[in-house]
Amino acid sequence: MATFFSLLALFVGAVAAVVSLTFAMAWYEYANRDPQLLENRLAPRRLLFAMALIAVETACLTLTILLQPFGWLNRKEKIAAEQQQPIILLHGLFQSPACWLWLKFCLHRQGFSALHTIALPPWKDVEILTERLAKRVDELRQANGLQKVHLIGHSMGGIIARNYLQIRGGAHKVDHCLLIATPNGGSKLAPFALSPLGQLLMPGSSFLQRLATEPLPPEARISTIYSRHDNMVLPYEHARLDGARNIELTGSGHTSLLFRRQVLRSIVELLKEDCP
Repeated sequence: MATFFSLLALFVGAVAAVVSLTFAMAWYEYANRDPQLLENRLAPRRLLFAMALIAVETACLTLTILLQPFGWLNRKEKIAAEQQQPIILLHGLFQSPACWLWLKFCLHRQGFSALHTIALPPWKDVEILTERLAKRVDELRQANGLQKVHLIGHSMGGIIARNYLQIRGGAHKVDHCLLIATPNGGSKLAPFALSPLGQLLMPGSSFLQRLATEPLPPEARISTIYSRHDNMVLPYEHARLDGARNIELTGSGHTSLLFRRQVLRSIVELLKEDCP
């Protein structure tokens, strides 16, 4: 038992080190961009805020990593008839469907029961993953006799959702697309991603340029939810999307957005609003 807790402590420490490094890189970027941020940077209030930000993000990331096996081993969901409009949840790079467990639980308590996830392995091509999404959308539409579904994508999952809407012509099958912490303009940390998909997230990549030049489809409503203190989307402004409804939060890291009450509240409000 002592060995188990020692290994767990080492694992949490490693996660904390990575999280701290990403926040440090973000701070370096913003401080060079705006030297005024250096003023009072060692004030107790700011240090406590930084410590809390790192601690919460470490806890959330540790939890999602530990839960990953439950996502990759997830059996194929049975497609059954449902009265509600289906909601498809798309996880981010190096995550698994298990990262949605808490948000799915909270959404279910809010009355959303038609919740579906898709495994998006990081070693697959983006077009293969988009085709996997397209297949699931058609399966759910056929099973339910409904015209549209909702999409919620976190990080890379949001990029796949945009590829489906803007490039693959799936916009007429989607009611609302919610992007959480999605690097719409790429991230300067993308070079550290040990996956070919990471190359797509390089700022200025040909893939992102193609998405940027394609107009947002009028058939689907698109909203983004992001944090000014995201430690993975660097700079955080790259999570914004021109032409979409942008909801900016503070005090949350990249993964902890999936556990934040304000994010849940925004999702519920957006999904329940009537079409214009």
